[in-house]
Amino acid sequence: MTVAETARPPQSDTAAQSEGDKTVALLQKLISFDTSNAPGDTRALAEYLKSLFAPLGAEVDIFVAPNGKAAHFVARLRGDGSKKPVLLAAHADVVPVEREKWTVEPFAGVEKDGFIYGRGAMDFKGGLAVFARAVMRLAEEKTPLARDVIFLAEADEEQGQYNTGWLAKDHWDKIDAEFALNEGGYVVQGRDGSVRQINVTTADKLSATFTLKATGRSGHSSRPFPPDEMANSRLIAALARLAGHDPKVKVVPASAAYFRALLPISSVQVAADITALLNARSDDDLQAAGNRLVSDSSGDGLLLHALLRDTMVITMIEAGIKPNVIPGEARAVVNTRLLPGTTTDQMIAEIKQVIADPDIDVSIMTQMSQKEARDAYLKRTNAPASPVNTALYAALERNAKQIWKRAVLVPTLFEAGTDAMAWRERNVPVYGIYPYPLDDDILSRMHGNDERIGVEQLRQGSEWIYNTLREVAKK
Repeated sequence: MTVAETARPPQSDTAAQSEGDKTVALLQKLISFDTSNAPGDTRALAEYLKSLFAPLGAEVDIFVAPNGKAAHFVARLRGDGSKKPVLLAAHADVVPVEREKWTVEPFAGVEKDGFIYGRGAMDFKGGLAVFARAVMRLAEEKTPLARDVIFLAEADEEQGQYNTGWLAKDHWDKIDAEFALNEGGYVVQGRDGSVRQINVTTADKLSATFTLKATGRSGHSSRPFPPDEMANSRLIAALARLAGHDPKVKVVPASAAYFRALLPISSVQVAADITALLNARSDDDLQAAGNRLVSDSSGDGLLLHALLRDTMVITMIEAGIKPNVIPGEARAVVNTRLLPGTTTDQMIAEIKQVIADPDIDVSIMTQMSQKEARDAYLKRTNAPASPVNTALYAALERNAKQIWKRAVLVPTLFEAGTDAMAWRERNVPVYGIYPYPLDDDILSRMHGNDERIGVEQLRQGSEWIYNTLREVAKK
């Protein structure tokens, strides 16, 4: 059959809204499970998903990690086996909240002013609801399938130990697929509400966290030692230097592909900046072009800045046992996001050069040995980007056009990190997407206060992902 013969005709607005409302209701229920990580307890949510999928005839597994809390939920709809499976994966754990800074209860799924509020509404229980409903709908409509359809609700994605790396190591047969969807790129919604650009991530920056430890003399606070002999003073001086440091501009293949794809849809000035960036012949030219591109792209400045370099940020500081005691040790945590190809050894060397204190220890924050961690990060940073010449990528593009007529699909690098590496390092293509339109306000609330997602945006995303999944999975 041709693509035209297998494509599903667009639904009526009423039918699409009805299906979208089911996604909205599911999201509200998912938000009600407090899966904050730590501790990242997703067991109750996994059992709830089981109660939805099992009656539809799905094969269901729940894999609970050794900590007794991180539960991965897997549901499989069987096809005829003529094609390899397709996987939809979304994480069920969320980051903690500062309740006093929210205007609504963060675990109630409140609907207000056309938005669903709650921790995870955008990142990533909204995606979890969209992906789950797409798979459930195939089962409800008894769609004949040419391939198995696998739905995975991931645990421990938010900096946990028992994430998809652990799941893949012990249960790879349950999540192996020809290709997969996961969290990642943005459906960019302009101020006028239109969608002109859809970023689909084919590679992620690598999240690597480092501990800085300073030691010094401890004693009574009434008799301070020279600054270079006290742990706090030395660490503060080192962190001040680090806070003012911005790593150099780099262009890697995944980001270069993104910038080339942006050229036809960019303003004259931004297009000129991109051209200068891609054609830079010296490091000075590269730095200047990268900085100009960021400054000329006010709406996307933070995103472009992150795509153009390794980033580092001080996220935690710990020191002291009592106000009148000079502590003998002080620690800080620095989270970095590394471009593909950057190693942890290179980042440690850069941190040490910037802080200019050879007696401050810099190490990878990990439960593994330092060698094991370095080897694991090296394997991940060298994993190739997902190719875009697959049936799933083509279906994403084709079905996006049915909803957002003027949108351009752009392959790109994700400036954050996801659990997609479990598949990419096994050569399974993964496409990252937040499956609903996002504007600057919604993005600014990610991991922040009053996180929310639009009801209408959920409806649109639900139709897009369902149509895409149906196209690649049906007979």
